[in-house]
Amino acid sequence: MASSHSLRGDLLFLRERMSRAFEESMQDSVMVAGPGRFVPCVDIYEDDSTLYVKIELPGVRREDIALDITDGVLTISGTKPCDHVDAAENFHLVERQYGLFRRSFSLPESIDLDRVEASFNAGVLEISLPRLETRVSRKIPVTGEAG
Repeated sequence: MASSHSLRGDLLFLRERMSRAFEESMQDSVMVAGPGRFVPCVDIYEDDSTLYVKIELPGVRREDIALDITDGVLTISGTKPCDHVDAAENFHLVERQYGLFRRSFSLPESIDLDRVEASFNAGVLEISLPRLETRVSRKIPVTGEAG
């Protein structure tokens, strides 16, 4: 009977081999496809009054970013330029992504579109999407003749 220690070592070895095979297949597809698609990482979180979207865009210029909100969908798109254009360069490994990117997210109906703001600093785009102010009650004056 195999010891639990060797079984655990075998499982870790198998896991490592599977991870390496997956990474190599991804690198091969990037190398074959070349520059073209970039999938930036996104964080979405909220507090009591605002929904926040942070998206990592290293190497992207502010003027190459487009934001749009249409029919309750926030779309962030743009281009990350490839800085390797010299055909004489002989690559050994390409892990960084380049090219067009587009991420879209459905928004809740409670977003105040007039107060949406976006800033881009140190390669991170931060979008703040304030919620509409909700009123629990409102006093309505009654007009007309007295008495």
